[in-house]
Amino acid sequence: MVSKKDSAEVRYVERDVSWMYFNRRILQEAEKPGVPVLERMSFLGIYSNNLDEFFRVRVASLNRIADSKDKVPKAERERAKETIKEINRLNAAYNKEFEHAVGVVTGELANHGIRLLHETDLDEEQKLFIKRLYLDRLNGITNPVWLDEIKEIGDSYDDSIYLAVKRSQWVEGKKKPVVMHALIKVPGREVGRFVELPSSADRHDIMFLDDVIRFCLPLIFIGGGKCSYEAYSFKFTKDAEMDIDNDLSYGVVQKVAKGVKSRKRGEPIRVIYDEHMPKDLLRKVMSKLNVDQLDTIVSGGRYQNHKDFMAFPGCGLKELRYPAWTPIVKPEMETEECVLDTIRRKDRFLHVPYHSFNSFIRVLREAALNPDVREIRATLYRLAKDSKVVNTLICAARNGKKVSVVIELLARFDEESNINWSKRMQEAGIEVVFGVEGLKVHSKLVYIGCRGGDIACIGTGNFHEGNAKTYTDYMVMTARPSLVREVRKVFDFIRKPFKPVRFRELLVSPNDMKPRILRMIDTEIKNAKAGAEAWLKVKINHVTDTDVVAKLYEAAAAGVKVDIVLRGNCSLVPAENMHVVGIIDRYLEHSRILIFANAGSPRYFIGSADWMPRNLVNRVEVLTPVYDEDLQRDLARTVDYGLRDTTNGRIVDGHGRNELQPGDPFRSQEQLYNDYLREGMGI
Repeated sequence: MVSKKDSAEVRYVERDVSWMYFNRRILQEAEKPGVPVLERMSFLGIYSNNLDEFFRVRVASLNRIADSKDKVPKAERERAKETIKEINRLNAAYNKEFEHAVGVVTGELANHGIRLLHETDLDEEQKLFIKRLYLDRLNGITNPVWLDEIKEIGDSYDDSIYLAVKRSQWVEGKKKPVVMHALIKVPGREVGRFVELPSSADRHDIMFLDDVIRFCLPLIFIGGGKCSYEAYSFKFTKDAEMDIDNDLSYGVVQKVAKGVKSRKRGEPIRVIYDEHMPKDLLRKVMSKLNVDQLDTIVSGGRYQNHKDFMAFPGCGLKELRYPAWTPIVKPEMETEECVLDTIRRKDRFLHVPYHSFNSFIRVLREAALNPDVREIRATLYRLAKDSKVVNTLICAARNGKKVSVVIELLARFDEESNINWSKRMQEAGIEVVFGVEGLKVHSKLVYIGCRGGDIACIGTGNFHEGNAKTYTDYMVMTARPSLVREVRKVFDFIRKPFKPVRFRELLVSPNDMKPRILRMIDTEIKNAKAGAEAWLKVKINHVTDTDVVAKLYEAAAAGVKVDIVLRGNCSLVPAENMHVVGIIDRYLEHSRILIFANAGSPRYFIGSADWMPRNLVNRVEVLTPVYDEDLQRDLARTVDYGLRDTTNGRIVDGHGRNELQPGDPFRSQEQLYNDYLREGMGI
């Protein structure tokens, strides 16, 4: 949906509509024949998982706006309603595309000997296997609940599939069976969504857990006499907004922990059900979910929760996956010399997952052990399950270093994990700061105070070993005094957010990042009008801030060449002098890079902020200038490769067509990896 108050005003695609276009790019990758079939299954899972989170968060927010009669202006309520309608229209269309893609991909799996069997397809050996599985693992965790006996379903967790079961019992002397309806939660978390069955050497038979339960219904309802069964799947998505208690008697941790529990009580806002479910059973299910007219109700296929495709069994067939790209250890990071001294001589950088994240762990480990290091400060947003980063910081604290960590408790869906980690760090003697009230701390910073010269690490992504295997992110490690001093000032600002502070080098939000970005675009406009070299090249996740969008239109109209590589939301409808490319590939594009022509003396920046209001106004974010020429060349290459990508680069046109760029085959991620591989070998 492109909103336009009048023909003279710039065009703007609503953020949440543009997100639907983005998620479709993932679906289109799942439909692409050249992608290995098990990777296509993963993309189907990612598409589904993204959609779940989108409805939990964004559509839930739109619903609250649309329902807030006394608190929100009428125009905003109407815009929210129109956006919900457009989202539902796109969702219905994309759901048909998705169901078709699932059929095609599972058909290709069958061609490779991986069969998805129904409960009616089993041979005798497999039937016996399933019965044993029921007795050993499913008995006791597949407990039916009679639908007529419960008030509502919506108080259950929404991260599951449910089977609505119709049981028909034949009673002697009656012409018609006695029909009862039951609900069974599919225990995918406890057992796994897919069950590998006994198979032959050249064949791999797999069942959805849903179908295993269908097969086991006579065992689950054993003792009920002569019965027949039908079972239809459905799932629902709830509002994930946390109810944060403002009671001053609660501490920050207690408030967030209480808010996490409140998610269980969220209202269902989307329901997907098997289109073959009988109408009487469907009505009964819907009445127990308490959905209303603004909620999204979609009929689908036999199976729901396709996000589980991300964990689909590989069956040992590595040829059906992408070939392995082993992370590269940069030569300067595997020397026996003290890596802190290496950084003091020259700025160093990592571009994960092409480069190994273990090199950053080495920096932290040396800091934890080095007697010259006095203190370490870090911002943590999301953390791995067994975080080497946190364990290394705990090691530093035990070695007598002063360690302080800013941990963001409101990192969505990671709140509980972050609470647990914060307690462990406090127990180890680390000072834990819970950020700034009202401002998420999203910056990616480490400060190492050392007698030999202080060091700072500034990144575009989380200090998370898991993410570093699949997210493309840059990190610069520097001893430049002007940058290191300002990184330390950011930590001071987080502690005392109301104390005035100015940053000359770093761009910091909510302080002055947005106006400085707008001024740099203004400089490009001025240079274009003066006939000087004028362009900007950006690699970013999202572009939705209305002021930035308007300024980009102004720049393009003035003759500034605007080139953008992005992953997600884009509120632009590209015009003349604008080129926007969305890339979906094996790695999730996550790095933020800004390059301004500056009349022939380009300025380079990397950091944590996207061009969205939340990043530019409502979070603590940091962008750092890049002075090292090697890193500048690398950043320029990464952006240029993205703009050239014809294999995975799709044209973002503001209408969701997502057509692949024309030209000879060129895959930016593959080319980057090969370049780094040659450079690591000194070729």
